[in-house]
Amino acid sequence: MERVTGIGGIFFRVKNADKLAEWYEQHLGISRVPETYEEGSWWQEEGPTVFEPFNDKNEFLAHYNRQLILNFRVQNIDAMVEQLRSAGITVEVDPEQYPNGRFALVYDPEGNPVQL
Repeated sequence: MERVTGIGGIFFRVKNADKLAEWYEQHLGISRVPETYEEGSWWQEEGPTVFEPFNDKNEFLAHYNRQLILNFRVQNIDAMVEQLRSAGITVEVDPEQYPNGRFALVYDPEGNPVQL
């Protein structure tokens, strides 16, 4: 059976696309979509990806009043948290250590939750 090999893109509606793309590039290092095919796109490092459709009554998503939550892997969560806080961005760090790592939560300028 043929299967997908990874995520090729994430697309979502926002009020100010240019401002939000700049925020993700400046604070999380996610390159903007290139204007030509000769330019390179953002490449992610290989690693596990969770793909989980939640029931529409799921409390995790209902808590954020959103249909989607982005979750990104980072090499050093402490360094990322410091980088974001130094830029004046509020970061909520989950104090628990899980078998698959530690987590932190930020909100992008349009209020979308971003889990690290």
